[in-house]
Parts: sequence; structure tokens; C-alpha cells
Amino acid sequence: MAIKITDECINCGACEPECPNNAIYEASEEWRFSDGTELLGNVMLPNGKKVDADEQYEPKDDEVYFIIADKCTECKGFHDEPQCAAVCPVDCCVPDDENIETEEQLLAKKVFFHKE
Repeated sequence: MAIKITDECINCGACEPECPNNAIYEASEEWRFSDGTELLGNVMLPNGKKVDADEQYEPKDDEVYFIIADKCTECKGFHDEPQCAAVCPVDCCVPDDENIETEEQLLAKKVFFHKE
């Protein structure tokens, strides 16, 4: 499953540079699927959703850092554990029960975003 950031976030920013998928954004920041990935133009995500990777999307939260679940791979294929959770000083990076994926799905998503 993806990771989410709870409202206990203190906006320290420790998590953002640790994300290998650029799935973490500062509060009120617009985001793109192409940020930190090899995606360009119109693509179909592994979950079947069609998106324009270059389109700017509205922030998911305007008070605390947030994670784009469609970009989160729990660091599978990069690290042994989610790096955002490992560095968070207040333990607000937690599993997102609304976005459950198998390890195989997470690894396939990693390959999709980084074309390795």
C-alpha cells in the first residue's frame, strides 16, 4: 500500500528529498506525474488511469506535506523500507489503508515510472 502523511506533520521537510519517486510535495504545492520520473505526455498508469504526465495538478493538502498515492511505491526496488517513514521525526508517514497494493504491483509501478 502507499504511504500517507497525517495531519500530525510538522512540515519539517525531511521526507521530501528522500522519496525516489518525487511523490512527496510541500503543502499547497502543485504537482505533476512527470516530476522525478521518466513520464512525458499522455500515459496510462499501471492502475489503468489515463493522465497527462506534464499537467499540473492541484495540491492534495494545503496545510501539511502530502504524498501522491499513484506515485508512491513504498520505496520498493530502491530501499528496504519507506524512507519517508524512516526519517520522519514525528512518525506521521504511515500506511495508507485506502491505497493497498501488492509488492508485485509496487515493483511494477517503480519500473513504469523509471523505465529501468
